[in-house]
Amino acid sequence: MPDNEYAFILPFAHRPLARLLALATVAGCALSACGNRSAAGAPPAVKPPEVSVTTLKAQRIDIVDDLSGRLSSVEVADVRPQVDGILTKRLFVEGSTVQAGEPLYQLDAASYQAAYDTALGTLQKAIATSNAADVTAQRYQELFQIKSVSAQDVENYTAAAAEARADIATDRGSLETARVNLARTRIVAPISGKIGKSAVTVGALVASGQSTALTTIQSMDTLYLDVTRSSTEALRLSKAIASGALKPGTSKVTVQTEDGATYAHTGTLLFSDVTVDQTTGSITLRASIPNPEHQLLPGMFVQAQLDEGEQDAILVPQTLVNRGAGGTSTVLVVNAGNVIESRTVIAEKAHGNDWIVTQGLRAGERIATDNLQIVSAGMKVSPVEGDAQAQLAKGD
Repeated sequence: MPDNEYAFILPFAHRPLARLLALATVAGCALSACGNRSAAGAPPAVKPPEVSVTTLKAQRIDIVDDLSGRLSSVEVADVRPQVDGILTKRLFVEGSTVQAGEPLYQLDAASYQAAYDTALGTLQKAIATSNAADVTAQRYQELFQIKSVSAQDVENYTAAAAEARADIATDRGSLETARVNLARTRIVAPISGKIGKSAVTVGALVASGQSTALTTIQSMDTLYLDVTRSSTEALRLSKAIASGALKPGTSKVTVQTEDGATYAHTGTLLFSDVTVDQTTGSITLRASIPNPEHQLLPGMFVQAQLDEGEQDAILVPQTLVNRGAGGTSTVLVVNAGNVIESRTVIAEKAHGNDWIVTQGLRAGERIATDNLQIVSAGMKVSPVEGDAQAQLAKGD
């Protein structure tokens, strides 16, 4: 039997053309399957994360500066004797209110009364002597006119009369000194105010110019509140004064007492110190606080608020301001290209739960208000407009 007659029973592999066609078919199927798997397994495009933003705007707000400090008296007088003597009476009640000129102590005045009486007698004698000298000088003038005495005699008696008048002036001064010393045996209040306890008792010997005060009087109707502020804060206040927003003598100061109550009377800012303390880098502000009922006391520590008037300000919630270790402050800003920027800002003063940003941000810019943990500078985001405070409340 010829070979071609049995060709149909030969294995498929022995047919060259059929084998090539089969291989081509298998390869095509394999490529098609791989292509489908590649298309099915490609990752989808990543969407930028959604971030809520709020658009900043300038707001008209009342600027209030929180202060704290101690009260002090406008006038303080340490009472000391101006003459030596034994204390015979105390004429005031400790802790009471006294008026200027009111007697406080009485010293033994016997020796001073004697000195006054002596000075008075000396003056009266000098006056009598002067009168006699004037009469004699006048008589010698008349005698000289009729050539009964010499010119030298006239000059001598005229000089004696002038000397007698000078003695009167000297003795009047001595009498005044004696009168002043006698008056000083009664020690009086130099100012009006509340008087403290007495440091001496009846029978004590006191001396002029002694270092220990007999007692102390402090004025109470008006008190000073002295507050120390940093030089940076003082510079800001100086700018407010220069702009007219803050006016010494008219800017109001509200006081809160130690129990948290608001004091009924409003004070005023007087001035700030003219130099910075080189040790602490601080400056002192002084306010005047009315105290007609004497409710406040010198030495009392109080909180106060200084009304600095109204101004336009950019407010950012405090939770959105990141405070760095070096004292820098940053806020995440979403720019026009929807890319996160870490913006350095100056925010030194609080207003409620917000920071007042004075540099670094402008009205119309957008800041990120949520998802702050998953975004960073340079990242593209999908901004969703919202209110910062509402977002924070929602997050709470």
